[in-house]
Amino acid sequence: MARTATAPRRRAASPPLRAPKPAARLDRLIHERMRLGIVSALAVNDRLSFNELKRLMSTTDGNLSVHARKLEEARYVQCLKSFDGRVPRTQYRLTETGRRALERYLDHMEALIRATRNR
Repeated sequence: MARTATAPRRRAASPPLRAPKPAARLDRLIHERMRLGIVSALAVNDRLSFNELKRLMSTTDGNLSVHARKLEEARYVQCLKSFDGRVPRTQYRLTETGRRALERYLDHMEALIRATRNR
């Protein structure tokens, strides 16, 4: 039996890869799980104490402190420190800047969800 040479098979051209446009605009500061949790919790509460946030987020003092500090530096949350007698009290509240950032983030996530479902 004679073997015949066959031409290599050509693959069909793949459509170009496209990333949804809203993904590029996601706020990476809020997108991190712990920080998104903090901002979301503060969005539905006027203020939360450090211990309330720690309990809600099921995290450690150090972890909460690091993430809250990043949000403070971005002016997304405000840290309010006071004393009750000799006991220090730390409370957090969402700033207007933080609320706008969360709204933008949620808009972008909704756009990604719509784009994915409409595909």
